[in-house]
Amino acid sequence: MTRNALGSWICAAGLCLLTACQTAAPTPSPRPVRREPAQQAEAIRQAKLASQLPRVMLLVDEKSLGTIPTAEVEAMAIQMLLAENVQVVDQDMVQSNLAKGQEVLKMAGDNRGAAALGLQFGADVVIIGEVVAKPSARRISDSNLRTYQAAATLRAIRTDNSATIASSSEDASVIGLDDVVGSAKAIKTAGKKSLDTLIPGLLDAWTRSGGKQGVRLNHVTVTVGGVDQMWKLKAIREQLVSLDKQTVNVVQRNYTSGMAIFELDSLVPIEELSETIVLKPPQDIKFQVLEVGAGNIHLKIAGP
Repeated sequence: MTRNALGSWICAAGLCLLTACQTAAPTPSPRPVRREPAQQAEAIRQAKLASQLPRVMLLVDEKSLGTIPTAEVEAMAIQMLLAENVQVVDQDMVQSNLAKGQEVLKMAGDNRGAAALGLQFGADVVIIGEVVAKPSARRISDSNLRTYQAAATLRAIRTDNSATIASSSEDASVIGLDDVVGSAKAIKTAGKKSLDTLIPGLLDAWTRSGGKQGVRLNHVTVTVGGVDQMWKLKAIREQLVSLDKQTVNVVQRNYTSGMAIFELDSLVPIEELSETIVLKPPQDIKFQVLEVGAGNIHLKIAGP
């Protein structure tokens, strides 16, 4: 082998050795996704805005053809409120807890009843009212068309003081061929007109009033049965007074035939107060829950 050939062979072998010894370059780690300052500021602004707005519950009695229950306005209201970043109470939860019958709707017909219902679901504002659509008695001459008329009367109630902060009443007439379609169209038209006035008025009134109050007081009546001895009456009264982080203005209203009635203002939701009373009873007393409703807790002292 010539000297030149030997040198070429050595150089080639060395180059191969160096190539084999090289390690693969490390794969660069992906850069964390950074939100632009403008996007971050907007996200913070939206979060603050949502926290300042009320939580709204809907309890609207809608009737198509005068008797058939519908939820056209309810769905429309939810869509409009969410577009304004307003939280809405889960209507499925409301429906599962409240049979939307005459008793509930009658109770919600006055401001105090509506406020009490709203407090049960953590709402700051309750929208209540009626939307009814009916067809005209006669069809339009020489056709199968009929006029469908709807009236929507809505109002918004604050749950902390039972005050009406916005209201609206609108009506609409549409012409249709089918009763179901015609009534639904009339309900949507009247409901949209009413909500276009109610929702901006609600939000404006809420903002002008300063939004949520620092402390919300819920008036509660606590009725306890089976109080057959005076020491039990005293123990229950002292227990309610001692819950100073949850109750204020505790007053014993009546005690007759083993039935004690107390009235108080609660700083917490009624279900939380009832749990505290039952789970932390006075010594040697156990409570049985009979009912927890709008502004009422009904208990009975359980037997030994």
